[in-house]
Amino acid sequence: MAVTAVWGVTFVQVKDAVALYPLFAFLAVRFAIASATLALPAARRVRLLGRRGAAAAVLAGALLGAGYALQTAGLERTSVSATGFITGLQTVLTPLLALVLFRVRAGKAAWIGVALATLGLALLTGVHRGSVAGDLLVLVGASAYALQIVLMGRFAPRYDALAFTLVEMLVAFLGLAVIAAALGQVRAPHGWTVWGALVVTGVFASALAFLAQTWAQRRTTAARTALAFALEPVWTAFFGITLAGDRLGAAGWAGCAVIMGGIVVAERG
Repeated sequence: MAVTAVWGVTFVQVKDAVALYPLFAFLAVRFAIASATLALPAARRVRLLGRRGAAAAVLAGALLGAGYALQTAGLERTSVSATGFITGLQTVLTPLLALVLFRVRAGKAAWIGVALATLGLALLTGVHRGSVAGDLLVLVGASAYALQIVLMGRFAPRYDALAFTLVEMLVAFLGLAVIAAALGQVRAPHGWTVWGALVVTGVFASALAFLAQTWAQRRTTAARTALAFALEPVWTAFFGITLAGDRLGAAGWAGCAVIMGGIVVAERG
């Protein structure tokens, strides 16, 4: 839950930064900073992963980078609320993928929690209609996020968390850097607004956040991880209100409450 709070508070910073600096370049530099943050403590531990562990980390990083790229491409073609809701569907997709790929069954309480979280996301985002093409891109991105969570449930208990996360961040950086270069977005960051957002998202919302995910998924299921991630839009709404002066209507507040209720039901089940 602490990870989603970090993602929520950085949303305001990122929104201001990408108004001044190209988005894919921002994402590439963000993961470059994340990689640099983990390099000193983790570089010597990478050999502990072995070939299988390194391959698993590369796959997780590729899915993470793909999720960001697809979500961003979809956001350019559809509405913000549709993007938020469809991305949140990773909460539903995660236990489904775990069942299909690895025969991991979520309990009844987890499914009730997923259903409540999905309803809450619909209330919170409003789900304004966007374009079909944009919605599909975001859906594929959400699927990439969900698959990353499912695979982390398999990989995290087996491999060193620091080394795994470092490789994951490096692969995401390389993939996003290629996209930024292809779009002609490669340029040096400038200004306190951009650099402040890059440092905070690179260190805290990427390096430490995904390290925390790797550590946490050694101890919990993929379905519960996805439910915890459903709190991100709740924190985003909270910090949008407190830091950016956003307003949240009755449906939005109800959505936040329903998401919280879904997580409580799943945890007590």
